[in-house]
Amino acid sequence: MTFFDQVEHALSDPLLSRIGLILVVVIVVSVVVRALQAVIGRQVADQSVRYRMRKLLAFLGYAIGAIVIVASFSDNWGQVTVLFGVAGAGIAFALQEVIVSIAGWATLSFGVFYRPGDRVKLGGIVGDVIDIGVLRTTLMETGDWVSGDLYNGRVVRVANSFVFKEPVFNYSADFPFLWDEIKLPIRYGSDWRTAEKILTEAAQAVSGGLVEKSETRWERFVEKYLIERARVAPLVTMVVTGDFIEFTVRYITDYKSRRTSKDALSREILAGLEQHHDTIVLGATTIELLGLSEKSMREMRS
Repeated sequence: MTFFDQVEHALSDPLLSRIGLILVVVIVVSVVVRALQAVIGRQVADQSVRYRMRKLLAFLGYAIGAIVIVASFSDNWGQVTVLFGVAGAGIAFALQEVIVSIAGWATLSFGVFYRPGDRVKLGGIVGDVIDIGVLRTTLMETGDWVSGDLYNGRVVRVANSFVFKEPVFNYSADFPFLWDEIKLPIRYGSDWRTAEKILTEAAQAVSGGLVEKSETRWERFVEKYLIERARVAPLVTMVVTGDFIEFTVRYITDYKSRRTSKDALSREILAGLEQHHDTIVLGATTIELLGLSEKSMREMRS
C-alpha cells in the first residue's frame, strides 16, 4: 500500500477525518486571531481599547473552536452525551480549582471585581492588574521591599478562584482617589494656631486641584451605594497628648500619586515651618525613668 493509499484510507475513517478537521480549524483560527491581534497592535493607539479588542478576538477564537468540536460530533449526540457525562464527573473532581478559576474569569469579564488597569490587593499582594487570563490574573506588584506605592518590578500571577475565597480590595474601581494622612507633633508652648494655619494652607496647595474632581466622583459613588457624604476637602485636626500637641493632616490624593502627594505636602509644610522656627518647635516623645538605682543606670549606659 502506497503512502497516498494510506492517507486515503485514514481519511475514510470518520473519527480520524473529524480529528483532522478539528486540527485544521484550530490552526486556521489561531493564525487568523494572531494576525488580527497584530494588526490591532499596530493600528489601535489607545492601550485600554487595544487590550480589550485582543481579548475579544481570543475569546471568539475559543468559541469558534468549541463550536467546531461540538458540530463534528453532532450526528452521535447520544454517545457524546454519555462520554461527556462520565468524563465531566472525573474532570470536575480532579480539576475543581481550575473550574473555579474559569468561573472567576467569567465573573471578572464583566468587571464585577476589577478590570485591567485597576490597582487591587489580593491576599496581601498589592499591584496593578495588567492582564486577566482564563485561569490567572497578572499583577505588576507595588510596595513590599519598596516603600510607598511604587512598582518593585515583580510580576505576580494569582488564580482567578481567589475572588470567591478572599476579600478583594480595589483602590480605583468607583472612586479612584484615596485619603491619606500626615501626623505632626508640636511642642507645648509653640504657636499652635500658626502651625495649624501652615498645615491647612499646605494641604490646600497640594490637594486643592483634586477636590472638585473627587467631589464629583463621590457624588456618583453616593448615588450607587448606601454611604454617607464624606468630606473630600483637606482637614486638619488636633489632639493633646502627654508629650506634645499632635496635628493630623487629612487630604485627598489620586490612588497612583499617594507617595508623590505626601512628598509635596511634606515639602510645603517644612517650607512654612522654617519661616516660624522661633515660635514653632517640633515635638518628640520623652521617656521618664523613675526609681532606678545608680547601678541600673550604669548598666543601661553600657
